[in-house]
Amino acid sequence: AGEAAAEERSVLLANRAACYLKDGACRLCVADCSTALELVPFGVKPLLRRAAACEALEKYRLAYVDYKTVLQVDCTIQAAHDGVNRMTKALMEKDGVNWRQKLPPIPTVPAAAQTRWSGPSAGGPGANTSVTALRGEPGESMPLGWAQSPAATSTQRARTLKEEGNELVKKGNHKKAVEKYSESLKLNQECATYTNRALCYLSLKQYKEAVQDCTEALRLDPKNIKALYRRAQALKELKDYKSSIADIKSLLKTEPKNTAALRLLQELNRT
Repeated sequence: AGEAAAEERSVLLANRAACYLKDGACRLCVADCSTALELVPFGVKPLLRRAAACEALEKYRLAYVDYKTVLQVDCTIQAAHDGVNRMTKALMEKDGVNWRQKLPPIPTVPAAAQTRWSGPSAGGPGANTSVTALRGEPGESMPLGWAQSPAATSTQRARTLKEEGNELVKKGNHKKAVEKYSESLKLNQECATYTNRALCYLSLKQYKEAVQDCTEALRLDPKNIKALYRRAQALKELKDYKSSIADIKSLLKTEPKNTAALRLLQELNRT
């Protein structure tokens, strides 16, 4: 009764999280996955989906922890290995050689949870069935990163293009970065890709395009801090001060101590 209901609800939340992830509503995906994991701890699907959402939100430490947790449950899941490798690279670039010291604690997965997600398969006694279990029912997409899924391949290609765009931004080549982000968005409409391209448009003084990208990002994630801030910047340059102030005030409701936003608001109030 109680346990079965909890498992059922956890599955539903994980499935809805997959929809949110595909739509780019990453914060909603994280919320659903977290609730699913409270109901049934160490579920592979919600862990993978939350990790992918955190990665899209550039919360690399949290994504790393989830990917590592998945590997404790089942060390054969390639999507988690790939995720750990990407996060390791991103964190080394961000935090340097001491990046591990800044990680949140990685939970220890009990043996019961490890056996929960594997068991005898049709291939023979004791064979690992984690891949079959992750596929779910007919018609359900596999998690991001699995080569067997065309959607996953497309998403991975989109992520690679976004990362190439990020590298170009670091080199100051914003025009070329826009091309990479645009290719990525054709494959997967991701909030972070829109905000990254908006940053490039700001640097290129293409303020109307920056506003459009931030608006698309906010459609996917209505409280996205970067989208609100960058749209406010673009609107300021377009002399739409009223709308710019409205965006900054919306941002400050979520992060009242955001120094960059407070500074921009002061500038706007002086205009």
